[in-house]
Amino acid sequence: MPLKGYKTPDLGALPTASDVIADHIRDAIVSGALEENDPIRQDDVAKLFNVSKIPVREALKRLEAEGLVLFQRNKGAVVTSMSDTELAQIFEIRAMLEANAIRLSIPHMTAETFARAEAICDEFMGESNVARWAELNWSFHSTLYQDANRPYLMNLIRSVHDRIERYIRLQLTLSHGERTADREHRDILAACVAGDSDLAARLLTDHIVAAWQSLLSNLPQGKKDAG
Repeated sequence: MPLKGYKTPDLGALPTASDVIADHIRDAIVSGALEENDPIRQDDVAKLFNVSKIPVREALKRLEAEGLVLFQRNKGAVVTSMSDTELAQIFEIRAMLEANAIRLSIPHMTAETFARAEAICDEFMGESNVARWAELNWSFHSTLYQDANRPYLMNLIRSVHDRIERYIRLQLTLSHGERTADREHRDILAACVAGDSDLAARLLTDHIVAAWQSLLSNLPQGKKDAG
């Protein structure tokens, strides 16, 4: 074969058009650039990415499965909205999943894990950008769960975070909750360093519940009534 011996890219490892489109729309939803009930018109997206509507439809179907997009009759795809009741259930699921993850992770944590988590805390408090706060919040939490070596559990937790990250950003912004989050993060980390799985899981659950309660107190009245 004439091409044998030439260095060629692994095209199978490259993202597909639908992957790229899904990533961009997901980021727009999570960041709040696309708001609840905003329409996502397939023709406009196809033109933006210079593709046919087929990969756009595939991307939107993937986001629908993640709970970020909803297909409505005669309207097409729109950004999913959630009532306070639905949000409460998601935060409850988040608390259960993450408490389990940290219990599984603590016996395998290393000094490197602790150092990385502490560095994230330091960076969090030195940051003024809300979008970056949300990214660092996920980095901190995922760092504490990675030693559990449970990729399916991590994927579930990531999916839950993606569904509510826009609300986490809202909570941090409206409540000015970065200092509280930092203090609670450091308390959780201290329990991990001490090897106290029960305390770490309890502090983590309290942290997630407190974030929900703070968000609820800052939600617009109309959204509260929708629950």
